Formats: sequence, structure tokens, C-alpha cells
Amino acid sequence: MYMSTTSNPFKFWKADLSAGLVVFLVAVPLCLGIALASGAPPLSGIIAGIVGGIVVGSLSGSKFGVSGPAAGLTVIVFAAIASLGFKAFLTAVILAGVIQVVLGYLRAGIIGYYFPNSVIRGMLASIGIIIILKQIPHAFGYDADYEGSLAFGQPDGQNTFTELLNFVSYISPGPTLLAITSLVLLFLWEQEFMKKIPLFKIVQGPLVVVALGIAYTLLMQGSSWEIIPEHLVQIQVLDSLMDIGTLLTFPDFGAITNPEVILTAFTIAIVASLETLLCVEATDKLDPDKFITPTNRELKAQGVGNIVSGLIGGLPLTQVIVRSSANLVSGGKTKLSAIFHGALILIFVLFLPVVLNLIPLSVLAAILILVGFKLAKPSSFVEMFNKGWYQFIPFIATIAAILLTDLLVGIGIGLTVGLVFILYSNFKSPFFVDKDAYHENDEFKIVLSQETSFLNKASIMYALRNIPSDSKLTIDASNSVFVDDDVRELIEDFIDHLAIEKNIKTVLIHGERLHSNNSKVHLQEIVDKDNMKSATP
Repeated sequence: MYMSTTSNPFKFWKADLSAGLVVFLVAVPLCLGIALASGAPPLSGIIAGIVGGIVVGSLSGSKFGVSGPAAGLTVIVFAAIASLGFKAFLTAVILAGVIQVVLGYLRAGIIGYYFPNSVIRGMLASIGIIIILKQIPHAFGYDADYEGSLAFGQPDGQNTFTELLNFVSYISPGPTLLAITSLVLLFLWEQEFMKKIPLFKIVQGPLVVVALGIAYTLLMQGSSWEIIPEHLVQIQVLDSLMDIGTLLTFPDFGAITNPEVILTAFTIAIVASLETLLCVEATDKLDPDKFITPTNRELKAQGVGNIVSGLIGGLPLTQVIVRSSANLVSGGKTKLSAIFHGALILIFVLFLPVVLNLIPLSVLAAILILVGFKLAKPSSFVEMFNKGWYQFIPFIATIAAILLTDLLVGIGIGLTVGLVFILYSNFKSPFFVDKDAYHENDEFKIVLSQETSFLNKASIMYALRNIPSDSKLTIDASNSVFVDDDVRELIEDFIDHLAIEKNIKTVLIHGERLHSNNSKVHLQEIVDKDNMKSATP
């Protein structure tokens, strides 16, 4: 369903504030960790988190998207800062934002629609697995690796799996006890019987475990089970608000003609835009209401965010899958949750950093482990397996590739595997739609050809969106040998949401390839029509 997220931003304020609090708790250590992994001042990560929440959140059309410093850019940022210096690097961030705004006006946001469902689902599952694997050491009090490092190789010279072996020698009793207790409470809060209790609908599990962690930190100081500073969130404490100006770093605009600065700007713009569009596609896929984020608007919002972040000393930002998925699974309903999380970061950093510095990392690890579990549920693997090898193998290939490399490389490998399967089936152009044939109250017919793949998803989506209100539609796949699951799911979403919104009177489905055991399309009303306008190849 395509709609505005700004019509009533406060309609679900209770759910949004609760979700925003969870995202805030998740985002603070990630912002700090990504800054450290990027070789940048810690405050630069916090600035990017604030800008991503307040500025990008206000401009974006995404319901669940949360923006901030991205793990996928750490290698690029680290190399650029080492080569250019931090002030010249900030100039590159501003230029990258300008390029993203231009990409938005050039309508480059459609790129995200060309990624198959199996790859997007694989990305979500792999992020869930990575979150769990990366947070296990933190849960037991081993904090040598930086928060926010999602790549296989770690900044401390280890990798995802060797970190799991190393932490065994560094287990701390206090963090371990807190992590286990927090996980039990968080999973308990997810149970149906708990959700029926009015008090527990108001007081959310993450807030309870954070309060527990702060209380434990204060009560156990000086004992053998205490939480030492290395295992706590560490935010710089300002002596007064007048010190803020001394902490900000401003760009060196004299470097704007440096070819290396320009090359860095294009690199950041392209990588950040691609990561954002993939995150948008993934979160839209998780949305039970099937909201469709306006991707060109998202690119513009990201561009403005990077311009602002670069101007005041922040890292480049993207829409980030870890925080966005945490927002969604925590019950967020509108973009108010993203804005609220950014405002919370600003308030706590300025006025309450001492409170943040009492939160144990092991408690935040427990919250993230629950987020990871929701993204990588065993039922997701069973569902993809039941869809067949054409879906399951690219799904598994994407997971394995992301686990062993990083997000963008892994997606590229998964996409390549998906393309091999599509080429094997010898796909052809699926249909032709005559835009001039669109008139109100007309009856339309879209005829799919023999092979219809995920590559056709964007054009089919465009055709369905442009079916006028109060008309009638036939989708004919009688001659189709193969119809990709992505296309079938797109048609299902159209029938369940947009067709109702546009008051499409009837949707007639022909062809067994549009039917499956899990499909809803065969449940729709079927009416024979003799005077259908045909849009055929």
C-alpha cells in the first residue's frame, strides 16, 4: 500500500515512543563503535545518529527506516580519513550528500526493486545471525571488538567465529548474569500471556532490562561481580553546554577541488545509496501492511542528512538494517519512532550522559540478540525451502556470503546466484502495457509471457499502480511456464491492499503459475469478461 506517513504522525505515538526507546538503546553503542572502527572521533558517530534520526527521519517517507552511521562504510571511511584527514573527509561527506540528492531527482531509487525476494530475505536472515554471533562475546563481557562491525574480519584481527572462541577465556560473571537474566525477561515479555496484562503493555521489556542493568551497576560496585567501566556504554561527559562548540569539527572547503575528495564523495554516495535502497526493500518486505517506501524521496532525505552531518563533523549515514529492523520488531508504526530515537540521543548526550554510562553492554547485547532471533527465525528457513530450489539456493547463498564477507559483497554474490537461476530458465520480457489504453471504468488485461522473473518486478509494479480506480482487471498467466515468487507476491499484495484502496471491482486470475499452496490469488473473485482490453507482448 502506498500512502503518506505524514498524514497523522502521532496516531500511534505510544507504540512509536516505545520502539524509539529500543532503537535509541541499540543505536548509541553502535554509533560509538562504528566511529571507533572508522578511525573517527567518537562524537562523529553520535552526530550522525542524531542527524539520521531527526533530520532524515523528518524528511523520509519510510515508516520504519532508521538512519545513522553504517557498518558497511567503515572500510571506506577509515581509508579516506587516513588519506585526506578528517576535515577534508567531511567535505567529501557533504559532496556525497549533494550527489544523493541529485540521484533522487534523477529517480535512481528504482534500483532497489531489481533485487530478488530470495536475496532480500537472505540479507535479513544473515543480519539476524550476524547480530547474534557478534553480540555473544559482549553478552559474556568480552568487549575487544567494536560494536557495529558486521564484517567477517574484525578490527582486532579476529573474525566472527574466532571471537566466539576467544571470549571463553574472558568471561566476566557480572555481565554474563545480566545478559542471561535480560534474555529470559525479554523472551518472557514476548509471550502472549504477558501481552494480556495491561501493565506489561505499557512497560516494555527492553526498558525493564535496561533499568535492571543500571540498578545492578550501582548496587554491585566494589564487589567481585561488579560491572567495570570497559563493559559499560562510554559517552563523553561535558562540563557544560558551552563546551559543545569545542567538540564539533567543521569541514575544510578548500579541499573541494581535490580529485581524491571528489572520488571519495562518489564512492560514499553510491555505496550509501545502495545500502539504503536494500534496507528500504528489506523493511518494506517485513511490513505486515506492505507499505511501499518512496525510494526517490528516501535518496533525497539521505542526501540532506549527509550534507548536515558533514557540516557539523558527523560520519556519513545510510538507512541501517539493524536499527530499522529493531524499530519494526519493537512495534514501531510511523517515522515518529526514528525521530524520537534521534531526539533521545541528543538529550542524553547533552544532559544525561552519566545515566547512559551506567548501562552495561551485556544488557544491550541481550536486546540485540532478541532482534537477531526475530530476523532469523527457523520458520523463515522452512518457508524459503518450501518455495523450491529457485528461491532457497539464492537465499542460502546470500546468507553464507554475507556471513563470510560483508553486507554488500554478500548481496552481490547472492544476486549473481539468483541471476544464474534466472538465465537457466531462459527468461523473456513478460508483458507489454499500453499506457494510452488507461481510462476510468475500463476493463484491462495483462498477459504474462512464458518466463516472468524478479527483473520484471519494477515494471509490473508500475503497471499495477497505474490501473485506474473503479476499473476491472484480468491478469493472464495461461501461457506462462515460469512466474517468479516475487511477481506472485507482488500480485498478492496488490489484491490485498492497493486493489481495495483503488476500488478495483474485480481481479480475474488466469493460469496455474499464479497459484501456489501459500498463495492467496486463487481466493479472489473470478468473473468472465468478453470485452477486455488486451495488453499483450
